[in-house]
Amino acid sequence: MALTRPRVGVFGGAFDPPHNAHVALVQAALMQLDLAELRIFPTGQAWHKDRALSAAEHRLAMARLAFEGIARVVVDAREILRPGPTYTLDTLRELQQEQPAVQLVLIMGADQALSLPRWHGWEQILSIAIISVANREAATGASGRFDPSVLPSLPSGARFEPLDLQPMDTSATDIRARAVRADGLDGLVPPAVARYIDKHHLYRSA
Repeated sequence: MALTRPRVGVFGGAFDPPHNAHVALVQAALMQLDLAELRIFPTGQAWHKDRALSAAEHRLAMARLAFEGIARVVVDAREILRPGPTYTLDTLRELQQEQPAVQLVLIMGADQALSLPRWHGWEQILSIAIISVANREAATGASGRFDPSVLPSLPSGARFEPLDLQPMDTSATDIRARAVRADGLDGLVPPAVARYIDKHHLYRSA
């Protein structure tokens, strides 16, 4: 009888700032995906972002505050420390080398899954990791579930798993706009993140 490989979740993002929907996704992933560990990766130099991100040290600090106290979660700074553009494929390869016995599970939203063919080395990504798609109604259509068959030239052997979430109307863009106006962030970000944003006057000059 084959032994089941331990599963390690991989969840990346700008986290500019991390908010309650991010926390809810992480908690859902831990409950639904049978993960031994979930690693959070704040983005370094993001090749796909149209806007400049907040300073890396702030986003890293906020991510640590947002996810502290959640068992089996580790905030990993390697993408911030890596010089040059940040590619998910590089991170997956590093993790695969460090932990060759585990099964990597890359967690993303349905909108990101739809754009996978534009990711650097997307076919290699699909050969390394299971893709767990957090379903959102706007991107999944009437069925409520992301359908991998909509992707063009889907590589053979690609594996997808659903991650079911309660709808949450939370957006980092809206949160930054509220911070610019000095509006309260109660119920949108973890309290420690709200205090950090206020203390460091983040987004006020946006």
